[in-house]
Amino acid sequence: MSNQDTQAAWHYHNGTKHPHGPLMDRWHAFDPRKQPLLFKIYSDLDPIPLPPIAQPLSMPALSAVSTAALPPTDERMPDIDAITRILHYSAGITKKIDYPWGPMHFRAAACTGALYHIELYLVCGDLPGLEAGVYHYAPHDSALRLLRRGDYRRVVVDASGNSPSLAASPAIIVFTDVFWRNACKYQAREYRHAFWDCGTILANTLAVSSALDMPAQVVAGFVDSSVNRLLDLESQREVAVALVSLGNGSAQPPAPPSQPGPLSLDTVAISDTEKDFPAIREMHDASSLADPAEAAAWPVPNPPRQLPKPEGPITALCPLEATEIPQNSIESVIRRRGSTRRFAQESITLQQLSTILETSTRGLPADFLIPPGSTLNDVYLIVNAVDGLESGAYVFHRDLGALELLAEGEFRYQAGFLGLNQELPADASVNVYFLANLEPVLQRFGNRGYRAAQLEASTMAGKMYMAAYAQRLGATGLTFYDDGVTQFFSPHAERKSVMFLVALGKKARRQLIDIDTGG
Repeated sequence: MSNQDTQAAWHYHNGTKHPHGPLMDRWHAFDPRKQPLLFKIYSDLDPIPLPPIAQPLSMPALSAVSTAALPPTDERMPDIDAITRILHYSAGITKKIDYPWGPMHFRAAACTGALYHIELYLVCGDLPGLEAGVYHYAPHDSALRLLRRGDYRRVVVDASGNSPSLAASPAIIVFTDVFWRNACKYQAREYRHAFWDCGTILANTLAVSSALDMPAQVVAGFVDSSVNRLLDLESQREVAVALVSLGNGSAQPPAPPSQPGPLSLDTVAISDTEKDFPAIREMHDASSLADPAEAAAWPVPNPPRQLPKPEGPITALCPLEATEIPQNSIESVIRRRGSTRRFAQESITLQQLSTILETSTRGLPADFLIPPGSTLNDVYLIVNAVDGLESGAYVFHRDLGALELLAEGEFRYQAGFLGLNQELPADASVNVYFLANLEPVLQRFGNRGYRAAQLEASTMAGKMYMAAYAQRLGATGLTFYDDGVTQFFSPHAERKSVMFLVALGKKARRQLIDIDTGG
């Protein structure tokens, strides 16, 4: 099926809606005793241990989250220490709790169901402290495994249609999705989660890269089969979903040492039983790019779009001044971050909310967001308890740096209902919804635009996680009734589809166990 046949995206999107999308089995139940193995383990490859991480970076977390990437003007070469820091604080283990039945590990970024189905790979030339190669990052022992020796960056660059950021990059991170690891609980909706959970990791990747003063850009346009083949993925079960260029160099990467053929590497089975959800594979295939020419046509300017002029009352944002920004490092915030399990029904301040919105929505360095600062998603809010802001429904005007009141009122009950009848969104101070008008997005990008809209929303939400925790607040990602959210914010949100929901507020008590929610 062609990427331009956008009925595939609508079929998948409508079919995986809560409560009873036709691609979902309402009687499906997840048995935690049959949870898949949460790590990809190569049976016969020796680990290359990553070095210990030294002192924290000096840039404050909020600055790292908000700093917009600028086009590099000089050579920036990541060394093994920078690679270690970026990989660990993107997807590494930051907490471990031992139980009688075994240890439970928690990662640097939020993930639906704490099922950690996103894997990271590194494709690089010769770096200080690391030889050129194709590597898999293993969080369970903080090590790399060498899959192919030599510089294979040219394969990825060609697959992207010669992306300028990849062509100049000394190192490339590839993010992949292991279907069953998340579908075991969430069924066909897993393919949404592929981009939700990739996006929250990307937020960390970009923030740590910013703190390192290391150029980084998200690349979503590439020939899927070429990248999957390079990593030797079993593409019925695991596929590449995003790339990130790291650093900047002057020379184009050389031709690869050889054409990447099968490696036939053994990996530990993640489950004794595995169920296929054809809708996942069908949506992935329908949104795949067939050749480099199609990938080269991907990064063109987005059509101009903006929100209607405000008609309701306007409240200007009032974020923290530079002198008020907490000085804790991005690493300490990521280590502290979890997914809040209970909110206190207490107010946060308008200044805190303003800081979260302002730092997380400045724009993402991505090949589908051209010109820089453009966006596919609009931000809507249900405000339950914010000092200095009336309770009600709002839309955020990024260009004005202001919130427009759409409907004044107490909407805790509605927030709880829209968040799949959970207490968390009802108790939160604020619920933030990312909504995209998919029609022009799919018209511009084809089915792959569905990936892009999800990815942008979740990366902004990942930034909100960190901006909240930097201010000693809590945050959690949640699932939702798709059509209910659109209806609640209509007529303003008419024809838009919700991509992501994150709840913000004060934690009710110290969290002993942080388990990521979602669905």
